[in-house]
Amino acid sequence: MDASNAPTPAGLAELAGTWAVPVGGDALFTWDYDQRSDRLINLYAKGKQRQWDADTRLDWSREVDPGDPLGMPDELIWIADSELWDRLPETERQVVRRHTAGWMYSQFLHGEQGALVCAAQVVRMVPGIDAKFYASTQVMDEARHVEAYDRYLREKIGVRYPITSSLQGLLDTIVRDPRWDFTYLGMQVLLEGLALASFSIQRDLMTDPLAKAFNAYVLEDEARHVAFGQIALREHYRDLTEAERREREEFALEACYVLNERYVGNELWHSLDYGAQECIEITKRSAALRVFRYRLFSRVVPALRSIHLFGPRMQEGLGSLGLLRFAREDQNTMIEADERIAREIELLELARRRAEIDGAVALGEEAR
Repeated sequence: MDASNAPTPAGLAELAGTWAVPVGGDALFTWDYDQRSDRLINLYAKGKQRQWDADTRLDWSREVDPGDPLGMPDELIWIADSELWDRLPETERQVVRRHTAGWMYSQFLHGEQGALVCAAQVVRMVPGIDAKFYASTQVMDEARHVEAYDRYLREKIGVRYPITSSLQGLLDTIVRDPRWDFTYLGMQVLLEGLALASFSIQRDLMTDPLAKAFNAYVLEDEARHVAFGQIALREHYRDLTEAERREREEFALEACYVLNERYVGNELWHSLDYGAQECIEITKRSAALRVFRYRLFSRVVPALRSIHLFGPRMQEGLGSLGLLRFAREDQNTMIEADERIAREIELLELARRRAEIDGAVALGEEAR
């Protein structure tokens, strides 16, 4: 292509659809196929074995409540503990529930696409063949999550929101950085850790069976992704210089500050006609939101400690957010519990479907 006819950055963004981000870093090939990490290879094996098909694993024929498509308790409605909520008739509360579900699942959708791009980046940039193997399974995981969240928004919720500026800014920083370990840190430890906690909260609180099962299956995948990030970074970060460690701690801490402010839902309240600024102020004061934000970091803080990014500056910053107590949590215990619960839900779903099939067959035989 002649340089004078090359697309401008704005033109590239139009060609890409909505957002084009230049990516950094080298594509690294390795001819050493013998140096393997047993832990990464075991995780790769688990990643292959635990693949699932969203079309068949989830029962999309289940009807959901149009006014509450996730079975969302009021503790996840950030204005529910306010006089404004008390004044709203039930029909308007249903609008808030549906739009809250749409805003929340839209951010999950955008975040999963970010994870898809970053997982592909890891395959390209990471030096070890065992890490490339595992990251390839994560690419498939993230593609499945994007597919399923998009379908859930289209078929069950019917409301979609754009990406928040904070999430977009963090994804932009992660994708642009040419260093493979920053991609790991930003996506595998921070964003995936946050998603892991959020999915666990929803799995435990949502009452709609389809939403509960969906969150459990995604959660099981995400637990492997966070484990992958920790295994890959633990050895690498042990040998950092003080300056290198400080740079990564500052990046991680700034991301924690940004993510801590992410769940206000400005876009949500501006789209609803209840007084956007009043709703935002109520949300900022919401005790339920403070608890939700607090629990979000239950998976991130132990991971930061595990990869040796837990110096005085990090501890001071996490302490200012009231998050240091999570450093004592055992990640492996939580991951084992996530896998066990996902298996239990899968078995219950299979038993329910078998019972439905058996019931239909029995009715058919009676009708003869």
